[in-house]
Amino acid sequence: MNHVNVRARRSGRALGLLMLGAVVAASAMGPVSAAAAPPARGLVSARPGPDSLLGASIDSLLGLSGMLRAKLISDLRILEAGAIGRLFGGQRVDEPGVYAVSDTAAKRSFSLITMLPFTAKTGSRVGSYLVGSWPGERRAPRSEAYVNPAGFIKVTKENQNTQVSEHFRLRDFLTKDQQHVWPKYLVLREPLVDKLELIILDLAKRGINVKHMTVMSGFRTPQYNQKGVTKGGRATDSRHQFGDAADVFVDNDGNGRMDDLNRDGRIDHRDAQVILDAADRIERAYPTMVGGGGLYRATRAHGPFAHIDVRGSRARWGS
Repeated sequence: MNHVNVRARRSGRALGLLMLGAVVAASAMGPVSAAAAPPARGLVSARPGPDSLLGASIDSLLGLSGMLRAKLISDLRILEAGAIGRLFGGQRVDEPGVYAVSDTAAKRSFSLITMLPFTAKTGSRVGSYLVGSWPGERRAPRSEAYVNPAGFIKVTKENQNTQVSEHFRLRDFLTKDQQHVWPKYLVLREPLVDKLELIILDLAKRGINVKHMTVMSGFRTPQYNQKGVTKGGRATDSRHQFGDAADVFVDNDGNGRMDDLNRDGRIDHRDAQVILDAADRIERAYPTMVGGGGLYRATRAHGPFAHIDVRGSRARWGS
């Protein structure tokens, strides 16, 4: 099942779920609001409380951008204690999955996404989904940023459209292979999604309204990443394998290519630089969002794009 890579030092944010109390209805259908869907098997829906209370509770989970629409939890023991346990009728949530929350006052949905632990991986597979092996399985990681992911998010045909933020869904970050294999398993970190939303907000402040940001490449399984490891190509220890990197471009007109962000009448690397400039401003304003930024020029295979990650240290490349 798809797991978001939530490191232990960041898991404390999950305690914000305590504020939800008994105002959430649970559903394993993913993108479907709990208000319109039956409770998941094995779960007992809590009695909904006042909409205003629900909204106030969820507001604490929306990230620095205020745009997150899902909370990713890698340790199911968090769900067994106190108010979080009562959130699900006092029963354990043994099955990692996507559980929808309805906020009717704000007319938005919010999802609790629980992950399958990394230890559920058998050999090079999670279930029938081929993932390969992470560098940390073969040797000691060179730093904390390169430890094995905490777990996997299970993505199904039914829940793939679950919003993880205002502009992004689970399916946006899936590895681009094994098209007919379901379920798929995803590694994703909330800070990456939050940073992308902050970049979108920053661009809007400068008159660039982003209706759609395409994730050209999000999570890459190690076996898929290895196919592109060449001189000048993908890195063996690419951040994409850890769920905190994305190659993106703005595509409001839906033509599959970068838009003219700097309004110079051309589509080129300078438009990708506009995204990287926004990333620089975000990192200065929010040091916890520091990470890599790469500029990629157009080729015969693709248009220009920007690489964004939240590795925890600053890195820049491309020109």
